[in-house]
Amino acid sequence: WLMLGNIQRLVVVVQGVDSMETLERWQFNVTVEDPKMELEGGENAQPNISKSSTTNGSAKGYKKSLKEIHNEIQAIIRQITASVTFLPLLQEPCTFDLLVYTDKAAELPKKWADSDPCYILNSSEVKLRSFTTSVHKVDSMVAYKEADEWEL
Repeated sequence: WLMLGNIQRLVVVVQGVDSMETLERWQFNVTVEDPKMELEGGENAQPNISKSSTTNGSAKGYKKSLKEIHNEIQAIIRQITASVTFLPLLQEPCTFDLLVYTDKAAELPKKWADSDPCYILNSSEVKLRSFTTSVHKVDSMVAYKEADEWEL
């Protein structure tokens, strides 16, 4: 799905087992940066993304190395890990669900079902780092329910 450009968003939803209330919603928006790359190279394509805008102001046509891609992914993983410093402690046993937002034409497994988006009313949101690969750009954020709003 990723290589075909069929996914727009992946969401990991953390819900209370007993309350079934959504406590955290981790969202990863996926956009195709170089559609020619996905059609020509598929999974075996070499990293050669043209960055349209970067934090250091590099011009278009910059070729990103595999090491740079790995560094960006490692940075987002470190940020996700460090989120324990601001996320409220989960006070009940939890379960998680993966929501996959695809094109209507995408072929889905038969056992999968449609779901509501599991939004959190009056949530706090934190935008996380973005990263790019040889084909995709991924923007991420987490929405969570404030601890003082939980009914304990």
